[in-house]
Amino acid sequence: MARPEKVVIVEEIKERLDSVQGAVIVDYRGLNVAAVTELRKQLRDAGVEFKVLKNTLTRRAAEEKGLDDLLPLLNGPTAIAFGYNDPVAPAKILNNFARTNPALELKGGLLEGKVLDVNGVKALAELPSREELLAQVVRGMQAPIAGMVNVLQGTIRNFVYALEAVRKQKEGAA
Repeated sequence: MARPEKVVIVEEIKERLDSVQGAVIVDYRGLNVAAVTELRKQLRDAGVEFKVLKNTLTRRAAEEKGLDDLLPLLNGPTAIAFGYNDPVAPAKILNNFARTNPALELKGGLLEGKVLDVNGVKALAELPSREELLAQVVRGMQAPIAGMVNVLQGTIRNFVYALEAVRKQKEGAA
């Protein structure tokens, strides 16, 4: 590859690293074509870009971006899944895929500019999705409101009983 082509590729990798919210680096050795095709489909459906990149060019881009902690992860056959909209999607998909395909090895990742080790990627993969977290927040907000409604209903009911008792007492006295 000629030098100008390498410079262009390094710039493209740097742009990806700038715009990515979450990325996962994997060793895909041992996966057959069918498995890689299935993995690419799952990632594509989630809006995740999956690229096999040259380590030397990726190292150069990482060094220029100040991501020196990423360098040890760039050994052997390396592919990177870039998540631009959902930082958790690449980790979830690749972690689940690695469970059923042990040939796929998670090496580490990147979350909003911070380098993660394998355990960090797995912990990220175990987080609930954004939708699940929002649902939990809404449920948490509804619980106190429902409790307040029950208390108010009980208070109103007691007030009505008290008024009824006063009315009956006045009728009895009259």
